[in-house]
Amino acid sequence: MSLNLDQEFPEKANLIKNLKIKDRHFSRLFDEYQELGSALVQNPAASQEKTEALKIRRLYLRDKLISMLED
Repeated sequence: MSLNLDQEFPEKANLIKNLKIKDRHFSRLFDEYQELGSALVQNPAASQEKTEALKIRRLYLRDKLISMLED
């Protein structure tokens, strides 16, 4: 499983923290991203289709969050 965004981009840790507090949309996306990561780790017996769907959604969220960090 990949790292969390704040672990992957430690140089943006303060920005991530501020956006989680001040930007409701960012916070919701971040929380969903984290929850999907946990779901993938905690339920390795899920069907391959479900696992792939979760991974695709998590990648989408990751791209969205990174884009918001770069704005």
